[in-house]
Amino acid sequence: MGAARPHASPSSPARGITARLTLAAGDIKLAHSVFALPFALLGAFLAWRGSTEAPPTISGARFAALLGLVVICMVLARTWAMLINRLADAKFDAANPRTARRVIASGQLAYRDGVLLAILCALGFIAACSAFYWLQGNLWPLALCLPVLAWLALYSFAKRFTALCHVLLGTALAISPLAAALAIAPHALQSVMALWWLAGMVTLWVAGFDVLYALQDEQFDKRTGLHSLPAALGPSRAVWLSRAMHFAAAGCMVMVARSGSVGLLFTGAVVVAIACLIAEHVVLVRRGLAGLPLAFFTLNGVISLVLGTAGIVDVLMR
Repeated sequence: MGAARPHASPSSPARGITARLTLAAGDIKLAHSVFALPFALLGAFLAWRGSTEAPPTISGARFAALLGLVVICMVLARTWAMLINRLADAKFDAANPRTARRVIASGQLAYRDGVLLAILCALGFIAACSAFYWLQGNLWPLALCLPVLAWLALYSFAKRFTALCHVLLGTALAISPLAAALAIAPHALQSVMALWWLAGMVTLWVAGFDVLYALQDEQFDKRTGLHSLPAALGPSRAVWLSRAMHFAAAGCMVMVARSGSVGLLFTGAVVVAIACLIAEHVVLVRRGLAGLPLAFFTLNGVISLVLGTAGIVDVLMR
């Protein structure tokens, strides 16, 4: 990671707004919003139906509008975080064969265009947060939008000073169910304990699979003085720590299931999610780094979608 832009650009920057947006969207992989978005939506539903002090004036129609704002905020916040990551990492990405083709590192997207897009996402996020006040008088999203943007950006610089950067990434995604609940019904954070167990689960789950993902760059991190758990502990110990994190994440899933806020469908989803976590580690044992695409993207995507969908259905049924 690094703040400086690459000095050499092997490719010419894209011209035209459409071309630039297409490059940026492809590079940051908007589809990977699936890792956090289902939990943000579940947090919103838990707050709407679960808070003992939720405003009774939140009708189904108004809740749908608020839910739409949650989705907009999620997409803009993630895009901001990923653009900051690409900008901060540009120098190191260009030097790492695995990441050298990223659009800013390779020069396909001009550095200044990345900065501009990040600023636009931040402004859009602030505007969306302010809309919660106009819809229901809730100032919390607007009051906390800047600290949230700062926390999301911090991960991109964390490998400069701590091997616990993976945990920081976990907390960045774990904000999503708590922030969504705060935007829908602030009192839910006091009365719906499932939200906190869910945030703990996301923190440990994301940190665990980010440790595995960082195995690819262990040697590069050592050579460049960057911090990661694989670089600090070695691959074997890092993998065992990832397993411990995922074991603890499974425990948090069970606590959400036992909280009384969800039902049997979510309990079944927990079984599926734990099976996916086990499969993730089995794949890596058998296939090594070649198994990362399946372990990282496919199985973790299944975990998020299954838990989020099952939880929302349970909340609605209850």
